[in-house]
Amino acid sequence: MPSTGAKYDIKRDLRQCYAPANSDWQLVEIPAQRFLAADGHGDPNTSEDYARVVEALYSVAYTIKFTSKRELGRDFVVGPLEGLWWADRWEAFVDRAKDEWHWRMLISVPEWITGDLIEESRQAALAKKKLPAIDGVRPVSLHEGLCAQRLHVGPYDDEGPSLARLHHEFLPAEGLRPTGHHHEVYLSDPRRTAPERLRTVLRQPVAAAN
Repeated sequence: MPSTGAKYDIKRDLRQCYAPANSDWQLVEIPAQRFLAADGHGDPNTSEDYARVVEALYSVAYTIKFTSKRELGRDFVVGPLEGLWWADRWEAFVDRAKDEWHWRMLISVPEWITGDLIEESRQAALAKKKLPAIDGVRPVSLHEGLCAQRLHVGPYDDEGPSLARLHHEFLPAEGLRPTGHHHEVYLSDPRRTAPERLRTVLRQPVAAAN
């Protein structure tokens, strides 16, 4: 099958989601998206499950990429790692009580990738890589709508003051309340980037307070 055009890159095509320049909170409308997802709990710095989940997600994502290019003639850049985070109390993220965190790690997939192609690729990745965590990878849809969002530059553990400002200042001033889970998009590879230069999109779905 002939190629249908240039390689799709979600960071380019959804710049409002993946390339914000604002260093303070702003409101933005986020469209519906589809992802690969896998869940877990606990400190991502020490949890063996977290490392396994991330490895499994990338294994399936790259298998989908190569399958799409081979079978459909459509190529894409694998999107950055993303995460939904929640806890019984939101302050667990401000005071970095990581053992309380629940997480759902995500990698976006283009809209033309069908459920059948995802399952075909998941089975192929499982057969090749033999990673048990691939069993937990599944497709999900997410439509966050109105969100508060900002770009954070620096270590992940320096996010606390910004999150406190979001909940104590920005949202009350805008007459809004948080809905859904705290969302992060990791634009930098922490294995290759100095902590002070890490770039992370922080996002919180919101709705009117009344």
